[in-house]
Amino acid sequence: MSEDSVSIENSKFGKIPPLSWQAMSLRWKIGTAFSGIILLLGCLVLAIVYYLTSSALRKQVDFRASAIATNLSDAAAGHVSRRNTLELDALTAKYGRLEGVAYAYVQDGKGEVIASSVQPFPPELKEANGTDAQARTVGSREVELRGRSVYETRAPILDGQLGAVRVGLWADTVQQDVRNTLFPIVALIVFCLLIGVVVSMVIATTTIKPIIELAAVADDISRGRLDTPVSVRSSDEVGELALSLERMRASLKAAMARLSKS
Repeated sequence: MSEDSVSIENSKFGKIPPLSWQAMSLRWKIGTAFSGIILLLGCLVLAIVYYLTSSALRKQVDFRASAIATNLSDAAAGHVSRRNTLELDALTAKYGRLEGVAYAYVQDGKGEVIASSVQPFPPELKEANGTDAQARTVGSREVELRGRSVYETRAPILDGQLGAVRVGLWADTVQQDVRNTLFPIVALIVFCLLIGVVVSMVIATTTIKPIIELAAVADDISRGRLDTPVSVRSSDEVGELALSLERMRASLKAAMARLSKS
């Protein structure tokens, strides 16, 4: 085998032409364009849904933490005024066993912890306690406990005159609840996106089919087969192209007939 033939074989089978937009068929161009638009809009919708849903769920979590802290504050007010530590310990332990609650503890007016649901009291929480002025207001913060993040809510007892209560919720539990809520929504949106991509490919195939038929007729006419009928019938631009092609075929057939008689 000569070197020229080897180079021809290599050019045929050894090299694959690069895939480019110009080299793609019209069907794939239309389908890719529609699919790209659908996926772009879908990603935008996913981002918006994720942001809005996460914000709404976080507000619900903050509301739940605030409600727990407020209820504990109201329930602890009488025990704090009487310095009933046994009842306060039982009360904080009860709230500390609620689902997702990391801890609950009560501070007196001087900021000293007088009851806590966790024993011994974690030193990182003791270091994170704020000033007496902060105990008089409702607030929230994020702290670390045993290497895990906690969303903490503070509620004053009798406007801070008797102290404050602090309730912490595990951040990973909150985030897991957010993920569990978002997963079905995200899955549904992704499923709709896949359906949109499939529908776009079907539309592209349906749209390009009459053009492919007209291209085949034009190829037959170029090869001299003037008896090939144009079967495409529609009222749009493709139909107008089919009529023009049919008139051209009839004119060429008549011209060829005249030439054969002369």
